[in-house]
Amino acid sequence: MRAVVVTEPGRTAVVEMPDPLPGPGEVVIRVSSCGLCGTDMHIVGGELPSVRYPVVPGHELVGDVVAVGEDVPGVAVETRVAVDPNMPCGSCHYCRIGRGNLCDDYSAVGVTQNGGFAELMTVPARCCHVLPDSLSAAAAGLVEPLSCAVHGLNRLPRRPGEHYLIYGAGTMGLMMAAVVRNAGAASVSVVDLNEERVAFARSFGVDSVATEAAALDRPQGFEVVIDATGVIAAIEDGLGRVRKGGTFLQFGVADPARTADFSPFRVYNQEIDIIGSMAVHNSFQPAIDMLASGLELDALVSHVFGLEEFDEALATFRAGVGRKIHIAPQKG
Repeated sequence: MRAVVVTEPGRTAVVEMPDPLPGPGEVVIRVSSCGLCGTDMHIVGGELPSVRYPVVPGHELVGDVVAVGEDVPGVAVETRVAVDPNMPCGSCHYCRIGRGNLCDDYSAVGVTQNGGFAELMTVPARCCHVLPDSLSAAAAGLVEPLSCAVHGLNRLPRRPGEHYLIYGAGTMGLMMAAVVRNAGAASVSVVDLNEERVAFARSFGVDSVATEAAALDRPQGFEVVIDATGVIAAIEDGLGRVRKGGTFLQFGVADPARTADFSPFRVYNQEIDIIGSMAVHNSFQPAIDMLASGLELDALVSHVFGLEEFDEALATFRAGVGRKIHIAPQKG
């Protein structure tokens, strides 16, 4: 089989590897698509201490089961599945209190073990979620990032009639816009510096779009502000636009070495809640159910590349062109 391998930080190659065989409790998947994510950029750049090289990245994957190991109930050959890449240890403090996404012994497909930028891959059967036939190929490939947005939604108080401001009109920002609107937001406004993304956000059905929050007609602020960028300037600006009694959700991944300035007095005096949302937590199946029930996100997929075009896909991602980029290992 062919796979994209990060041989060392900054170096990638498409190589031939032995076809995998399933062990007990495992299945082999023929990957149909795998989304490119900011985490993959960090892996290529050597910025995640948990990664051991060489490694096959890719954790937003969907495909068909082609082989099943021993002790695998409920997952049959030819079943189309999406893979929850997160594998909490099950025994640390956080796993025992039901917060596996904060696991002390974190493991994940495409991060600490080989992932989905490959024609074939082995995963624990427990990570597989069977997909309904009604889901399009694009929608199926969006299940994992949508499950992150669903977890973010679940972290919010969700009171009726609230107005939302989202920083970032990339895939994750627009997914958050879709899920909060679906959950009953009174209005959703989106801010992004990228004019192409701003134009697309207007067509995606958000209420207001701008290249800076000051241009939005809401001087009283927003009940909920969500950062989906990880950019310190956006975070600091967003914290200043939360209305009294409102909530700020840190959803974007910021540089761990950076800090943001804010007024602790204002947080205290205006009873502002600051919440974080990390990865996926009990949200994978709900994401599938939302897509199956009609949440329309197919337009978020703007590019599909083959394995041999991986470097071009990376360059497209880094340039901020388009939206979600999928790698289709069976292409070409």
